[in-house]
Amino acid sequence: MVLFRFTPANESLPVVRGEGVYLRAPQMADYEAWASLREASRAFLEPWEPIWPADDLTRPAFRRRVRRYAEEIRSDMAYPFFLFREADGVLLGGLTLGLVRRGVAQACTLGYWMGAAYARQGYMTHGVRAATRFAFSELGLRRIEAACLPSNEASIRLLEKAGFTREGYARRYLCIAGSWQDHLLYALLRDDPVR
Repeated sequence: MVLFRFTPANESLPVVRGEGVYLRAPQMADYEAWASLREASRAFLEPWEPIWPADDLTRPAFRRRVRRYAEEIRSDMAYPFFLFREADGVLLGGLTLGLVRRGVAQACTLGYWMGAAYARQGYMTHGVRAATRFAFSELGLRRIEAACLPSNEASIRLLEKAGFTREGYARRYLCIAGSWQDHLLYALLRDDPVR
């Protein structure tokens, strides 16, 4: 059993390939595409996310975000990715393997978001599958957890299609859209059957 991360802390994240998509760590060069996609998708995303800070879409806020991401990768705390379409390199959304727990847990939490124009086209399913392969094979994790609002039918379908199993119900689990909301809890284990 792997108890600690053995890859060098200064090693950058590789590009992770999936079916028709690829994942890569966010970079400052992504700012314009990211801000544009998030702004165009604001009404679509806000019901499912924490309240956005007032300066969220500004270049300085993005710079802080990229710095935080780099530190999280270096410290083995989280592995943030942007999701791109393979055919043309268009930014589609993002996902994070976060809250990495080593030692006896070897687990993380999956979070994701998708631009409104690209939702329900299978891109995120392919991205989640690629990220979970990376988590198990490259990070040595054995469990990936995810949570979603009971009313988020698209997210439920995504997790189940990607092989996650519903394990429970957490009352007032996360503060989403300004209020503490119940969530369905899902998990995928390294030895679960591949779908």
